Amino acid sequence: MEKYRIIYEGGQGEIVEKKSRFIADVAPVHSEAEAAAFIENIKKKYWDARHHCYAFKYGENQPISRCSDDGEPSGTAGKPILDVITGEGLYDVCIVVTRYFGGTLLGTGGLARAYKDAAKAGIENCMVTEKTAGSKLKIGMDYNYVGKFQHFLSTSDAKLIGSEYTDKVEFRVVIEREKADGFSKALVELTAGKVEILSEGECYFGIPGGNVVFF
Repeated sequence: MEKYRIIYEGGQGEIVEKKSRFIADVAPVHSEAEAAAFIENIKKKYWDARHHCYAFKYGENQPISRCSDDGEPSGTAGKPILDVITGEGLYDVCIVVTRYFGGTLLGTGGLARAYKDAAKAGIENCMVTEKTAGSKLKIGMDYNYVGKFQHFLSTSDAKLIGSEYTDKVEFRVVIEREKADGFSKALVELTAGKVEILSEGECYFGIPGGNVVFF
C-alpha cells in the first residue's frame, strides 16, 4: 500500500449516555503484543470498571484485526469500535472503550451507538497522519540554479529535509514514491540537465503537524 492513515499520537475521548460513562483510549500499535499490552494497561488504569471493550488493527498489506465485547451483549461493543476504525481508514491502531454503568440499560442498539460514538470521540482527540511510501533524493547543483529550484520545490509535492552549502549546493528531499520520477524529470528539464539527482533509498514518511517524520 502506497499510503494509509495512522494514529501518530494517541488520545482520549469520553461520552455519557443515560449516566453511563464511555471512555475511549486510543494508541498506535504495530503488533498484537503491543495491542495486548495497551489493553492490559487500560484495564489496570480503570480497575473498577465492569467492561473494557476494544478493537485493534495493524499491518497495511494484509491487516490483522481483532475485537472484543468483554461481557457486553454480542456485537454491541467490539464490532462497532472496529467499524469506526475501518470507516476512518485507520491502520496500526488500538481503541479501548471503558464503560462505567450508570444504572440504566441502553438496549443493544443504544450500546452499539454509544461505543461507536465513544470511539469517534477518542479519535477526534488524536493526531492522525498519512503514512506514505516515499523516495529520498539528494540533489546537487550550482548556486545559479538555487532560486529556480526553490520556486520549483514550493510548487511540487516534495518536502525539503536538509541542505548543505559548500562549493555547490546540495538539497535533500522526500517525495511520494510514485511521483519521484516525474519530479526528477521536471527538475532536469528546468535546469537544462545541470543538476545531479541521486536516490537515497525508499522510506515511509508522514507530515503530522506540518513536520516531516519517518517511520
